[in-house]
Formats: sequence, C-alpha cells, structure tokens
Amino acid sequence: MESITNWITNNQELMISFGIKLVVAIIILIVGKLVARLVSKGVSKILEHKSVDQAVISFVASLVYGIGIAIVFIIAISHLGFNTSSLVAIVGAAGLAVGLALQGSLSNFASGVLLISFRPFKAGDFVEVGGVAGIVEEILIFSTKLRTGDNKTVIIPNGAITSGTITNYSTKPTRRIDLVIGVSYDANLAEARQVMADVVAADERVLKDPAVTIGVSELADSAVNIVVRPWVKSADYWPTYFDLMENIKVALDKAEIEIPYPQVSLHMNKENENEK
Repeated sequence: MESITNWITNNQELMISFGIKLVVAIIILIVGKLVARLVSKGVSKILEHKSVDQAVISFVASLVYGIGIAIVFIIAISHLGFNTSSLVAIVGAAGLAVGLALQGSLSNFASGVLLISFRPFKAGDFVEVGGVAGIVEEILIFSTKLRTGDNKTVIIPNGAITSGTITNYSTKPTRRIDLVIGVSYDANLAEARQVMADVVAADERVLKDPAVTIGVSELADSAVNIVVRPWVKSADYWPTYFDLMENIKVALDKAEIEIPYPQVSLHMNKENENEK
C-alpha cells in the first residue's frame, strides 16, 4: 500500500497532466460529435434543396457523419499522446482493401447518384440504355429497373448506363416518324409521292407543323426508296407508325404501284451452235 502511495506521490504531476488531457480528449469527442452531426445535417439540407433522392441524401449524410466521427476520434487519441500514424495507416489500408473489393458496387453507386442528381430520365420515361429499350419503372442506388415492350423486367447496373449512350424518347413532346417505302423503277414517282401524301394527310394524328417530308432518298438495287417523314405527338408514335405502314401499302396496291421484291437481272448469251 505504501509503495502505491509513494508512486502516486512521485507521479502526481504526470497523473494531473494525463487527467487534463483525458478531459480535453472527452470534450473533443463530444464537441466533434456535435460538429459532425451539424455538418451531416447541413449536407442533407443542401442535397434536399437540389431535389436529390432521399435514399442518396440518407446515405451521403451517414457517410459524412461517419467520416467526421473517425477524424474526431483520431484527434482525441492523438491529444492523449498516442502515436496515431499506425492507426491512420491501418484505417487507410482497410479502406483501400474495401474499395478494391467493392469497386464495381461503388461505381454503380456513384452512377446512381449522378442519375438521380442530373436526372437524364425519370420514372415513366421511354428510354434506351445499356442496349435495352423500355419504360423506366424505378431508379435505385445501384441499378435501374426497366419494363420492355413485351412486359419483361430488366434490371441494368447504373454503371452500364452512365458509361454508355442514353436515349430518352420522352423528353420532347413530338417525334418524327421515318418511313422508307420502296417502289418499282417503272412506277410514276410523282403519283407514288401523291398517294403517300394523301395517306399521311388523312391521318388526324399527324401534325401540320412541322410539315411532312416526302422525297426520293435512294436509287437502290431493286427499288426507288422514298422517305416519308411526318411528325406526331410522342404518345402517338407507334400507333401512327404501324397504321401508316399498312395504309400506304394498301393505297399503293390500289393505285397499282408495285412495291418490288429484291430482284437480280440475269443476262444469258447464247453460244453459236457451230462453235465448239
């Protein structure tokens, strides 16, 4: 007991100094925790002001808070006199290992944040992304869910979306239909164009402005190709497309204007029977 008392007496200044450092370290932890929470809430408000998805806001806020707490803890330990270099190295190595292991998921997450933040498309849009065309059903943090025309659900990683071309067919109120109709070389082109123009004009879904374009686009191997380019509302695109294709075919048949099959002309030379 006497030895303990003597040790306390001899190290009294050291104990007081350590006690003060411990109190300061605890204060650093408490104040740092409050600051980390305030910074996290500030980041959340900024993201909410920019209309970022709530799932992203929650994740980013938690990440900022966690990083803040880690920094405060290291500062507090350092204030007590401990060497934090090894601790920082271990944390850095662990973070690097986790990052390498989850690089695919982190890439998809970062892409999800970009999609939600910049909104190249939204739920309900008809898009073509990652080689798949369909209606956007849901934009998640790591992937996007599409519904195809034949009612299949396709889930595409967000990284594959942002690394490729995004085609959004729903951003504009109108779309142009591009039809290519081939007629025979023997056909009267002026009459063929007029027949097509009459069919287009008879469809009430075709817009008057911009005006429809009808003209010869190519002298192909088996036919003269005529382009028909009317404008319609985006919602009417496919119904109008299918109806125009059918109605033009029927009108050309009625006008006896041939839509030729692919054909090849074969020329044969008759050899002189006396030649051998």
